Amino acid sequence: MSNQYQGYQINKTEAGQSCELKQLGDDDLMEGDVTVEVEYSTLNYKDGLALTGKAPVVRSFPLTPGIDFSGTVTSSLNSRFKVGDKVILNGFGVGEVHSGGYAQKARVKGEWLVSLPDGIDSRQAMAIGTAGYTAMLCVLALEQHGIKPDSGDILVTGASGGVGSVAVAILNKLGYRVVAVTGRMEEKDYLLGLGAADVIDRADFSGKPRPLYKELWAGAIDVAGGNTLANVLSQIKQGGAVAACGLAESMELPTSVAPFILRGVTLYGIDSVMASLEKREQAWARLARDLDLELLEQLSFDLDFADLPQAAEDILAGKIRGRAIVKIPQLSISPD
Repeated sequence: MSNQYQGYQINKTEAGQSCELKQLGDDDLMEGDVTVEVEYSTLNYKDGLALTGKAPVVRSFPLTPGIDFSGTVTSSLNSRFKVGDKVILNGFGVGEVHSGGYAQKARVKGEWLVSLPDGIDSRQAMAIGTAGYTAMLCVLALEQHGIKPDSGDILVTGASGGVGSVAVAILNKLGYRVVAVTGRMEEKDYLLGLGAADVIDRADFSGKPRPLYKELWAGAIDVAGGNTLANVLSQIKQGGAVAACGLAESMELPTSVAPFILRGVTLYGIDSVMASLEKREQAWARLARDLDLELLEQLSFDLDFADLPQAAEDILAGKIRGRAIVKIPQLSISPD
């Protein structure tokens, strides 16, 4: 059987970089001890940056983008996996320095893979993707801080995006009262449908931050950074916490020490890329248990593999709501 397979490949050019869908071969696979037939991937903000070249996300060339994938093991030299196992990959520099999920085949280190948990299938895993997995890491951080449903309202910024949508859905199912923040107030009904109790315009958080403001939120999940995160921190209740996992607005944090030393607020940085296997397995097990799969289907949509370049532009322009599921065209691959 031919070792040819289809995939996107990013190359460095004088103008920056190029990305095209092309025929690849096994020589294009990168170092690793597990080969996977990729079944599904997804589209994250970081993927949009990689595909368009609008930020230096890709740091190794040539490279297949896609920071997520789910699929079936076709070859393994790793004791954790055997041929036929269903697996998920998120992070570890895949799609940035190591070829990732926008191809029919991938070869990676087995230590980067998580077994698909009972209760979800490969398609649902990519409806969740890095965005949903990151959302669950944020929820776990708030739980481990001791924030319970009766502690008070939880604020979620960027709520109509991938991380925010899943975070709202999870928190609602767990019994928290969730207030969603979005820059697209036309999505209010969508967010209420996910379980938000109220929806606030992002503009309310874009002004110059005060060191402290009224105590409004027991905790928060923030994907924005910048003035938004600074304003959120100023409104957290005594002893509360914020789980920060993104920089959609800015890498800057124009705040003071006041929320931390006068109210005992804790800021948790959520690193989904290099999280330990223990944290990954815990997050995926909780997602299988605590995410309403019918609701997941409502906040997801199917994206054609060939449409990824345009979708990358759309996600950077804020035109994509919820979770994109990318079905990878299948090869008939026999075990290596």
